[in-house]
Amino acid sequence: MKQTLIILALQSLTWAVQAGDTSVIAKLRPHFPLIDRICADFAKQHHIPGVSVGLVANGQLVHTISLGVTDMSRNTPVTPASVFRIASMSKSFTAMAILKLRDAGKLQLDDPAESYIPALKGLKYPTTDAAPVTIRHLLTHGAGFPEDNPWGDRQLADSDAEFNAFLKQGISFSTAPGTAYEYSNLGFAMLGKIITNVSGQPYQQYIRAQIWNPLGMRHAAWEYADVAPGLLAHGYRYQDDRFTEEELLHDTPDGSWGAMGSMLSSVDEFAAYMNLHLAAWPPSDARETGPVRRASIREMQHPWRFSALNPNYTFPGGRVCPTAAAYCYGLRWVRDCEGRTFVGHSGGLPGFGSHWQVMPEHGLGIVALGNRTYSPMSVLTMQILDTLVRLTGLKPLSIPVSPILQTRMEQLVRIIPDWKGAEQSGIFAENFFPDYTLPLLQRQSAEIFGQIGAIRRVGPMRAENNLRGTFTLECERGRADVYFTLTPEKTPLIQEYRIRVIK
Repeated sequence: MKQTLIILALQSLTWAVQAGDTSVIAKLRPHFPLIDRICADFAKQHHIPGVSVGLVANGQLVHTISLGVTDMSRNTPVTPASVFRIASMSKSFTAMAILKLRDAGKLQLDDPAESYIPALKGLKYPTTDAAPVTIRHLLTHGAGFPEDNPWGDRQLADSDAEFNAFLKQGISFSTAPGTAYEYSNLGFAMLGKIITNVSGQPYQQYIRAQIWNPLGMRHAAWEYADVAPGLLAHGYRYQDDRFTEEELLHDTPDGSWGAMGSMLSSVDEFAAYMNLHLAAWPPSDARETGPVRRASIREMQHPWRFSALNPNYTFPGGRVCPTAAAYCYGLRWVRDCEGRTFVGHSGGLPGFGSHWQVMPEHGLGIVALGNRTYSPMSVLTMQILDTLVRLTGLKPLSIPVSPILQTRMEQLVRIIPDWKGAEQSGIFAENFFPDYTLPLLQRQSAEIFGQIGAIRRVGPMRAENNLRGTFTLECERGRADVYFTLTPEKTPLIQEYRIRVIK
């Protein structure tokens, strides 16, 4: 098949933005043509017959890119509705279902897994002092099972009876539970069984009813035969300069391993799931509208188990930026040297490679699906997000300023710069004046404001959280940043203070 087939159907769809268009989307839109070119170059370089990409921001799917074909024998073009196998991207849905059951009081994360899977009773652990495998261990790849890619890929069609027989024979451990991170498909297959046993229905049905349907994911599936032929992406392997079609793997109705990676979805429907994750930030008093509590989604995204430090991570363009990585609940967490956080997951099965990630603090997310065996879609998603953030200068979402933080700022402004009546003001904690003597504060103010002049304007409070933040003083000949943090008392008081001239 000629290489030109790979980019046969470049279809860049920018969703119509309503009157409520925000500055974020307006900043992103001019760069969509560049993103289209990046995707086309990536598909060509990595020999991927079909690529589907979707970008979300401000609760919308704002841009999609469709390249190539889903079926090379019929030249079926990729569209945003094309359904790809997303493999281990399934794991976060499994984790979300576990948390939904936890929120309903049906289980606890630190319960032993054997409490819900009888076949695990009597499990032989690697050491006599090993802790029992818990649900939390399974969620974070900390159960001590060996890394099982790609062996786990070939278990999708195993029945529940076969899975029970496998568990009763015993399991080999690589480490003691709770002591290390090691990626385990087996662990997530166990989570699927826990969902089934606790909910009273197959995990496939529970996840569809409790997560997919509320999000409008009507075409999502566990078994590829359930997808309309015109929407289904076929998988391919590229070897010796030619494509061969991979056999699609079944997930039977009583399949036992699909919770770790058999899900199929499309960009246009998966966008709703990414927006659910983004909508959890920042924490707020807004009414709960999703299938799972926002607090539980934030819990999912927390870096629970450290997995890697990469001091030589290199972004597209060649700049080196160290990263730290951890595993959450069915999600991977990465923070780079610029303090940016990425949360998501990759997926790979014979014939497919996929990746999605969101930047919760920036309100931005991306999903990329490809139909070539283990195509490295995480490289593409990171390149696109990094490119967009750098080109737009997109900053993290503002944290709402709490009433007490705003009040203390206004009170502090009335005291600065001469600090007159500060000790009697009642806004400072008991440690403050022993730590920051009044003569020292007055000398510091005299020096700083002697340099930059009288205060002309007070900038808005920039909150780091409910009890800490910074504001800027615009003065005659310069500016100064004032930082303070409050105590954990019922009526919080100022316990720490810093001021510095902005160069």
